[in-house]
Order: sequence, then C-alpha cells, then structure tokens
Amino acid sequence: METERRTPPPAPVEVPNFFVCPISLEVMRDPVTLSSGITYDRDSIERWVFTDGHGDCPVTKLPLGAADLRDPTPNHTLRRLIQSWCASHAVERFPTPRPPVDADRVAAVIARAGGGRREEEVAAAVRELADIVGESDRNRRCVEGTPGVVEFLVSVVKMADKAQQMDSAKESSPEEAALSLLHSLKLSEDTLKRVLSDNTGSGDDYLDTLASVLRRWPSYWSRTYAIHLLKSALAAAPPSRLATASTELIEGVVNVVSGSGTTALSPKAVKVALHVICRLCPWGRNRIRVVEAGAVPALVSLLLIEGCGGGVNGTTGGKRTCELAAVAVDHLCGCAEGRQEVVAHPAGLAVLARAATRLSPAGVESAVRALHAVARHSATPAVLQEMLAVGVVGRLLFLVQAGAAGERPRERAREMLKMHARVWRGSPCLASYLASYPC
Repeated sequence: METERRTPPPAPVEVPNFFVCPISLEVMRDPVTLSSGITYDRDSIERWVFTDGHGDCPVTKLPLGAADLRDPTPNHTLRRLIQSWCASHAVERFPTPRPPVDADRVAAVIARAGGGRREEEVAAAVRELADIVGESDRNRRCVEGTPGVVEFLVSVVKMADKAQQMDSAKESSPEEAALSLLHSLKLSEDTLKRVLSDNTGSGDDYLDTLASVLRRWPSYWSRTYAIHLLKSALAAAPPSRLATASTELIEGVVNVVSGSGTTALSPKAVKVALHVICRLCPWGRNRIRVVEAGAVPALVSLLLIEGCGGGVNGTTGGKRTCELAAVAVDHLCGCAEGRQEVVAHPAGLAVLARAATRLSPAGVESAVRALHAVARHSATPAVLQEMLAVGVVGRLLFLVQAGAAGERPRERAREMLKMHARVWRGSPCLASYLASYPC
C-alpha cells in the first residue's frame, strides 16, 4: 500500500532582531525612538514610564529627557520596513497607528455636551470620551489631564441624584458609564489635588457624589468604582478636608464594610473601605461619626468571620483584612463612644484578645493598644470580669512571657496586668505570675 504523502508544516518565520521591542520582545506596532538612540514600541515604553514609574531608558539606563516623556519621536522608517516585511512573509500587517488625541478635541467633546444638557448629548459625549481613552494609554493621560473632564463626569453622575432615580443607574446609563470612565482614567495625584483644592466647590461635589453612590446606588460595579475612587481621593486630600468628612460619606464607607445595601461588595472592596476608615479616623470628630455609623459591630464581625487569620478563611487576604480591622478598632477606641461600643458588643473583647496573638506584629500592636485603652479608661468591675472570662488576661500573660510581638505590646500587656492585679489575682492561670505584685 502506497504511503500517503503529507505536506510538511511551514517553517517558522524568523523575525529580524531590530523589529523586536526590547521590553515586550514582540514585533513593534508603533516604534518610537528615544534620545538614548534605542527604539521601543510606544505602548511598551509608555507603560514602562507612566505605569511602572521608571525614569530611565531600559537598555542604556540613561535618564530620559522631557521630550522622551512628553512625545517620543516616531520611527516611520522602521515602521514601513516592518509593514513591508509583514507583506512579503504573509504575516498580517499591523494597522497604521491613529494620531494621538489632543486636549482641544477633548475640550470640544465636553463643550458639545455642556450646552443643552440633554441626555442624548451627554451619553454621546461620555461614549466618545470612553472610546478615546480605550485607544491608548497616551490618550487616557491626555483626557485625564484636560481641565474640566473630571468636573464634567462628576456632573453626569450627579444627574441621577437630581432625578432621584437611583434604580435607573444601570450599566447602560450615562451615569454608570461616567462613573466607570472616572475609574478607568486612574486619576493622578496632581489631578486629584487640583479638583479637591478648587475653591468653586468641585472638591465637595466630587466627594459628595461618591458618598451618594455608596449610600444609594444599587449597582455592584458602581459602588465598587466609588470606593476605589474615594480611596484615591482621600490619599491626595489635604488634612483640612479629611478632618471635615461628611456624615454621608462616612456612612457610605461603613455600609461597604458591614455589607449593607442591596449588594454586598467583594472582599477587595471591603479592604479598600477599611483603608478609607483608617485614613479618616485620626481626627476625633470623624471617629465619633464612624462609631455612630455602626462601624464597631461591622469590624467585630469581620474579625470573627476572617478568624484573625487563623480560621477557615485565614488566607493572606483574610489576614490583611483582620489587620486593617484591628487598626480601625484601635483608632475608634481612642474615643469614649468607640470603647463603649466595643465593650457592649458580646464578642468585642474576645476578638481583640484573639487578634492580639494571631496577627502580624503591626496587627498585634493595634489590638493590644485597643485593649489597653479599654483597660485604662473603661475598666468597670463588669468589664474586668469579662476580660478575665473571655481570655483577655490569658493572652496578655502570653504576650508578656513570649514577647514575640515586640517590646511595645509586651510593655502594654505588662502594664495592664499590673494595673488590675488586685481583680485578676484569683485567676488560676495567673496565680504564679500575679502573686509577685503587691495588692
């Protein structure tokens, strides 16, 4: 029987080395040459500079000039050679790169929608801006840096508030699209500082709008975008604005932690909300508002659910959540209202005791500091007996004897044991230790 002849597979195409980007190791689609003399693909070098934060040439390590950062030189000759090579080797040709957008075009888009304020015009403007941003990272930076863009998008999101139609804020609505676009712009610190320091009130509008989304919008993605945007905004906000956070904003953040609302958010969004709480709590008025918003029961529940990093959910993410929750409780125990809520919660002291021996050194220090605040300022006979019953005293003794968490938690634990030695002396596990202290 005659053997069937098979066509051999085509030989692999060998790509010339000078067609390959030194960063991505792929054929360059839009080659640009820097002042160092090295050519890169535009997307790769922009990601190297703007996303990864490098300021030097990846190959030569020479510092990049202002022109390299602003507008690297297109290498048209090399791009034509690559296109010719693709055609001769039956390789699909790369499309010609679109010219980058400029600030004038972005401003014109906003101006067209800013006159009539009809929903169709606004929706068209948001879609056009989203298309521009989606074309390249360079366009995203241009849109993000154009004055008036953030204010326009915030005004679109506020349209849902004015109409009192939160249920209509679905993914297809202009409000949802504007919020998604705000999130995808990855607003820089300089842009956020400009918006938040504007004396015309745009800073208040920005924060108030995010607070309204967190409190009233039902959409999962809308609230997720809002909490991430809020974290970035507060990281760039001046102390004067942080100290005067509104009750609505704080309630919105606490709702994310507690899972209140129509949809519970992801664990990552909860961690972002915990970061926001920790950012706001150094100011006394904010602490009281956070407590009044119901943060303490939510934080205690988080510590219980995550098991302080040692239970079923004790993954790396769970440990980080517990650490942030312990830091937040520590802040709230700095006010009488916070300590009262911790003591009143059936599991408040117990979860702090468990956190004091199960978290990282930073988490342990926060938990011990919270317990120290309770022991010093809220130590009623009933509280001291509860601390003994739920294992707080035993954990303190462990910290003193082991000393693995560091010197400061150890000293605070020793101070608490000395402070209330008379009440706790009768505990069997502490008899040998507390007997050395005078009554």
